[in-house]
Amino acid sequence: MSLRRYLTSRVFFGQAFLAFIIIAVLSYFFIHWLTFTTDHGHEITVPNLAKLTEEQVEEKLDELNLDYVLLDSVDYNSDFPKYSVVEQDPLPGAKVKEGRKVYIKINASGFSSVRIPDLIQKTYREASPTLKALGLEEGTITYIPNLGKDMVLEMRCKGRNLKVGDHVLKASKIDLVLGDGKESYVEEVDSLVTDMNELPAHEQ
Repeated sequence: MSLRRYLTSRVFFGQAFLAFIIIAVLSYFFIHWLTFTTDHGHEITVPNLAKLTEEQVEEKLDELNLDYVLLDSVDYNSDFPKYSVVEQDPLPGAKVKEGRKVYIKINASGFSSVRIPDLIQKTYREASPTLKALGLEEGTITYIPNLGKDMVLEMRCKGRNLKVGDHVLKASKIDLVLGDGKESYVEEVDSLVTDMNELPAHEQ
């Protein structure tokens, strides 16, 4: 039988059809095997771990066949309970495979202390950003007679005068006493007395 007659015979078409069926079946099983081994299509939604303790995180992730890694603690954040999760990666709602690690950072147990810098005789414009950079809050601003306008004359915390080098907790409110740019009351009185002494006797 010539090749041309063979290619147009029923035998050839029967063998070609059989080969197609075999390839299709093998492809079907291969795709299912690949899906099973890679766990394709079976993804887990990462839960929101914010404000959970490490023990609660472990329990919750175990239920989902996920793991976690504690990276570090962060500066105390009063919006979160002590030792609770503040940050996580992947973020809540992300789709991950079974066994994926979730990286977490937990809240510190309290505010750390901050050393009071030397702000005396600094201007308010210099002092304010310095306090914020240290994690301190600006409290009450009080003005007293002094030629140094907006110059820091005193620093106070909860009514206590602060000295350079004192330690306070982060997020503490620091009250500032500033100069109003005017002469002091004593200087004004002395000036008035001098003016009175220079007046003629009959005008006093």
